Amino acid sequence: MSSLFGPLSAGALSLPNRVVMAPMTRNRAGADGVPGPLMAEYYAQRASAGLIITEGVRVSAAGHGPVGQPGLHTRAQIEGWSRVTDAVHRAGGRIVAQLTHHGRIAHPDLLPQGVQPVAPSAVTARSDARTAKGLVPTVPPRAMEVADISETLNDFAAAAMAAVAAGFDGVELQGGNGYLIHQFLSDGTNLRDDAYGGDAAGRVRFAVDAVRAVAGVIGADRTGLRISPGTGYNDTAEHDPALTYGLLAEALEPENLAYLHVVEGPDQGLPRLLRERWTGVIISSPFTGDDPTDPDTARDVLDSGRADAVSFARYFAANPDLPERIRAGAPLTEPDPDTFHDGDAEGYTDYAAHRPAVA
Repeated sequence: MSSLFGPLSAGALSLPNRVVMAPMTRNRAGADGVPGPLMAEYYAQRASAGLIITEGVRVSAAGHGPVGQPGLHTRAQIEGWSRVTDAVHRAGGRIVAQLTHHGRIAHPDLLPQGVQPVAPSAVTARSDARTAKGLVPTVPPRAMEVADISETLNDFAAAAMAAVAAGFDGVELQGGNGYLIHQFLSDGTNLRDDAYGGDAAGRVRFAVDAVRAVAGVIGADRTGLRISPGTGYNDTAEHDPALTYGLLAEALEPENLAYLHVVEGPDQGLPRLLRERWTGVIISSPFTGDDPTDPDTARDVLDSGRADAVSFARYFAANPDLPERIRAGAPLTEPDPDTFHDGDAEGYTDYAAHRPAVA
């Protein structure tokens, strides 16, 4: 399994290994979206990852996702994240912020007074939003005007600059999982007939513009993009993802981004297509059904050549020193799903690191 432990250059990012910590929603930020000391401890514990990708970080108050989600649009949030990045860097790690706007998966209970969730088109998601009251159904969104699109692109750029100010090594745009960028890519949620819709070329425009807006202020070599083609997350139906994501890869290929982070679905033809269209670094989140990504799966992904690194989610939640455990062939601790969201240190920072047995 030595392929998991070779170094990797991804734009300006130098990864000492290819075991990447995937973004995971943990809902531990304060009510104002400010990361606290517990979050700094959590991320620093996992600094041996080749790269840490944070949970989704909202780019604006209007892009708020679940309760407990951190932000990067106020001074207090930037200062909170600075303590997180300092802790990770002191532990020898590398960390990028995943910039997210939830679009129609937001909920009025979490947005500023009088603000309605927005989306490319007024199509309600058959999904739930996590609020202080628990999971509640999403509400009809407001279709974005061109002025809304321009403002949101500026929000992504501003959040990227805030991330650099907070000490992050780069950013990843959340272009998957049914959130706003994905909503523009999906022909089930994007029914527009202007330049941001109409056909596949129109549907990829917002994603391309968002990436360029971010790369334009912090550099393409510190910018990554996450996509989840054909996965259906949060009610995002896509009837021809090969066409859409093939066009997206072709449009972004000349931008020389740090990496493309691909969440794979059951159609294994899509990862192979993207590998053909994308000559840069690919991080894979392999399709494993309901099972967590394990070391053998990661090895197979790298050996197949369809990716250059592999992101681990649930096993990184429960194994803070996951790369060392994999290297040593040590047993992996199973996570407790009841502690994934909300709460305190239990199931968050109280997982023990592996200690080799002493003869």
